[in-house]
Amino acid sequence: MKVISSWLAWGLLVLALTVSSLCVAQTQGGESENLRWFAVDALNGGLGEPPEEANRVTPRESIRSFMELTDQEEYEAAAHMLNLSDLSEGEQREQGRELARKLAEIFQRGEWLSISDLPGREDAVIEDSAGQNPRVGEPRRNIEVSSLKADGETYDIRLGRYRVGDQEPVWLIMPVSVSYIPVLYEQYGPSMLESYIPERFQSSFGLLRIWEWIAIPVFLLFVGMVGWGVHRLIGLMSKWLPAGVSTIFASQIGLPAALITMSLITQMLLDYVVSFSAVATTTFRVLLISILAWGAGTIALRLVDIIMLRMTRRLVGEIDDTKPRDERRLLTSLYALRRVIILITVTGVSIYILGQIQLFESLGLSILASASVLAVLVGVAGQAVLGNILASFQLSFAKPIRIGDLVIFEGQWCYVEGIFYTFIRLRSWDERRVIVPVTYFTSKPFENLSVKSTKMYRFLELTLHLSADIGLVRDKFIEFAKEESNVIEHHKLLCYVTGQTGTAQTVSCYLMTSDPLSGWAAEMNVREKLMTFIRDNHPEWWPREIVVISHHDIARGEQAKRPEEGDSIEVKPSE
Repeated sequence: MKVISSWLAWGLLVLALTVSSLCVAQTQGGESENLRWFAVDALNGGLGEPPEEANRVTPRESIRSFMELTDQEEYEAAAHMLNLSDLSEGEQREQGRELARKLAEIFQRGEWLSISDLPGREDAVIEDSAGQNPRVGEPRRNIEVSSLKADGETYDIRLGRYRVGDQEPVWLIMPVSVSYIPVLYEQYGPSMLESYIPERFQSSFGLLRIWEWIAIPVFLLFVGMVGWGVHRLIGLMSKWLPAGVSTIFASQIGLPAALITMSLITQMLLDYVVSFSAVATTTFRVLLISILAWGAGTIALRLVDIIMLRMTRRLVGEIDDTKPRDERRLLTSLYALRRVIILITVTGVSIYILGQIQLFESLGLSILASASVLAVLVGVAGQAVLGNILASFQLSFAKPIRIGDLVIFEGQWCYVEGIFYTFIRLRSWDERRVIVPVTYFTSKPFENLSVKSTKMYRFLELTLHLSADIGLVRDKFIEFAKEESNVIEHHKLLCYVTGQTGTAQTVSCYLMTSDPLSGWAAEMNVREKLMTFIRDNHPEWWPREIVVISHHDIARGEQAKRPEEGDSIEVKPSE
């Protein structure tokens, strides 16, 4: 009896497990079906049977059929591509045609719709050969066709996959998207101007309609004339304003201000006067956003430059090493700040433009997939540019040179006049401008004569006869040096004989000067005064050539006699 009960219990357990497994399998199958389509009882019963031209098997074919039918003005057939379940059967027939016509206008004037980008599979499964999308291989039952903005709000046009009973699933514009059509038509429908255009010009010719091929050149000509007028007006204003930084600022913002005005006028005309097809509208939109962002960024940079110019004139003045180091360090920091502002502005403008034209949404995965390749290409192609940019930041923050420093670079005396992204501008002593790439400058040795102090030792050399009185020469050197205003630290004035030959001696004189360029002038002045003193008072101190014709020394004071064969003759310089 116990054995029979045991077998009965095991049988009941197996039966329960089997039934539960079937229920779970059935439930999972139902959930799987719900992920692939929306199950409905009926679709557009008020429209009747769909025409043969209405191919609704895949998202791509559904939208392509809709566009082809509306191009042929068969709006009743195109209404079969809409899910009109929110309308009664009587309203479906009455309003379906009009809704299809309005949606066609929205597609034509709204965002440029690329049908080839829509999925071509019945289940709209996500395909990604690069494997970057984590949802690859996943079927979908609704997809986005277009995303449009109206009155500051975003409205999505989406396709959904619907199945009635055992029939084949079809792709239709979802009911919620159908409800957006009146709102979007107010924004993207024909403008008031188009009601006056003859019907024969309304037909399509290529990507645009006939009247658009005529209107767009006239439109651009009008906007261009407005921009030219603004540029001309700002140019006149720069001449009327008093001379100064305001005049310079006005003369530099003419072009960006004209472009900003043109973009704003164009946007206003597109919103209230005329509306073009999606191809032209999308192109205008990208150009307008780019021009507006570029113009605003350029004006901001010009403003920064004017502020820097004003501060430079007020704090530093002429760019050279006669100014205190703190002022030159401040100017160098201002140039570094300018480059940081430029970098931030360019980055911000680029992000704004890409965000406004929604490149991140449509091309985000492609950009991520090719990021490594793009990085390698940019690194190779822009290696020199990036190297110069990084080197310029290094110079600005480490400050081995500052704006206004006097440097000797490749044998030339130059003032550092500007440190830019990719080059350094040097002002030579003869007012020429030497443009040097930053990496080239940093890879070459140079002398910075202003790195610690502008003081500099200068020296001059005189070649005199052996009979010259060095003490008198020294006294005269100190006297002349003290007369020079740029000679400082008079206790460091030195004058010594530093060389000797058989007929002459070299006298070297050292003096401390306030700055290298003034020191050069002081050196020349002292040399001229010493030469003038010797020429006027002791011309016999000039070195003379001696021809030896005898070893008899006439410097012993012996009685002068007529030179004979073997005697020496001293040849004095001609006076």
